[in-house]
Amino acid sequence: MQMYKMFDLNLPKAPVKIIVKEGKRYVFDVLRRKYVALTPEEWVRQHFTHYLLHEQGYPQGLLANEVQIQLNGTRKRCDTVLYNRDLTARMIVEYKAPTVGITQAVFDQITRYNMALKVDYLVVTNGLTHYCCKIDYATRTYAFLPSVPAYSELP
Repeated sequence: MQMYKMFDLNLPKAPVKIIVKEGKRYVFDVLRRKYVALTPEEWVRQHFTHYLLHEQGYPQGLLANEVQIQLNGTRKRCDTVLYNRDLTARMIVEYKAPTVGITQAVFDQITRYNMALKVDYLVVTNGLTHYCCKIDYATRTYAFLPSVPAYSELP
């Protein structure tokens, strides 16, 4: 294992485990419990996952990375999904590399994923800027929150 720094992020430093195999870097994903290719987006995912687990108190057993869904007859993958204890989806997190801006297209992407999962919270982050919105299905509205709520603050 060696220490490696990819990008400075607007997140707490995370104790990520990195290995090099055949000249390629891999990072240990604590949710998938395996090493995965270290890309800029994966760097953001690992730091944000650490933030959710260790700063915001999200239970590790209720979070999953790379969740496959069916959408309009095609398979898509949600970057991270938070589940309720009854295993219904509660939050989708979409990651982008720090060099990728958070645009309308990113919100359109996560909104499409939500057509399949119908969660209460959508989060989009590039590790530098984070957006979280709460969806109110009864009034068909959504509201951007000032930050990602701690797990204990979720209703």
